Amino acid sequence: MNTDPIPGYQPYDQPPPPERSQRNPDTARRAALTICTIADIAAGLLGLWIVLYLLDANQGNTFVEFVHGSADWLSGWAQGIFTMDTEGLRVLLNYGLPAVLYLLLGHGIAARLNRA
Repeated sequence: MNTDPIPGYQPYDQPPPPERSQRNPDTARRAALTICTIADIAAGLLGLWIVLYLLDANQGNTFVEFVHGSADWLSGWAQGIFTMDTEGLRVLLNYGLPAVLYLLLGHGIAARLNRA
């Protein structure tokens, strides 16, 4: 008859089960990569809109409308922060600030996930 001497305790000859708090490092790496990718895409769309605006792209073009709409949505919280008389500088600052913040925050969070 094989019975536990004290129920609920691990016998000495078996390794303890893995802790639930341990994470898989591959999962953290994938999450960090996803966050970096999203931040890069957001900053890329904002940067692309700045370039298209400064190069005076055709505002009636479907692609330009898509980029402009996406950039407006991504930078909606930052619109009107800078009110310069020079339109090009205003667009550069109002869309460039969110792009830089998305890059800094996205890559910072990803770096923290990779270290943890």
